[in-house]
Amino acid sequence: MPQLVWYAAFGSNMHLARLTYYLLGGRPPNGRRTYPGCRDGRPPERTVPVMLPGELYFALESQAWTGGMAFYDPNATDQMAARAYLLTAEQFSDIAAQEMYRDPGVMLDLTKVLATGRDEMGPGRYETLVCPGYLDGHPVLTFTAPWGIDDVEWNPPAANYLRHLGSGLAEAHGWPTRQIADYLATRPGATGYWTTDGVTELLIG
Repeated sequence: MPQLVWYAAFGSNMHLARLTYYLLGGRPPNGRRTYPGCRDGRPPERTVPVMLPGELYFALESQAWTGGMAFYDPNATDQMAARAYLLTAEQFSDIAAQEMYRDPGVMLDLTKVLATGRDEMGPGRYETLVCPGYLDGHPVLTFTAPWGIDDVEWNPPAANYLRHLGSGLAEAHGWPTRQIADYLATRPGATGYWTTDGVTELLIG
């Protein structure tokens, strides 16, 4: 079991402030859920922007934001922007548990995901672990749904969620507003409902 792993966040946790609620516990501003937090609430040792093989898409209905939720298909032929946090394996286990609506406090068995790149730990929305590679000798890990991008009905994301993702991308990658807007508007689920101009107005409004 590795001591340190990179948690690659591609949704609202691209904001360090948002991730902190998973680490320390509490309810984010305007949030609908209170998080219990991790056993170890220390901040990440490092944080870096990353581009992962695969694609971001929006589907189902978010309980926190309404509208489509962000998911990751590592087998799609594209690249997905994410923010990687260097955490202990225990911290990652507790963050993943909270995303899976489980109680933190149990170490995840990472054997299969590290050996094969994937481990379906349950049928839920964020219960499939993915390891798309390594960075500086540490595995990059994230979680998504067990299905693929073409196996679920897409659903456009809500304006508040897109705004949050946009500011997270700016914080993580430092992209200009237009680049962020074009990236988000062209993701499956958003395209055809949101336009680059519309997301740009949303982000600067």
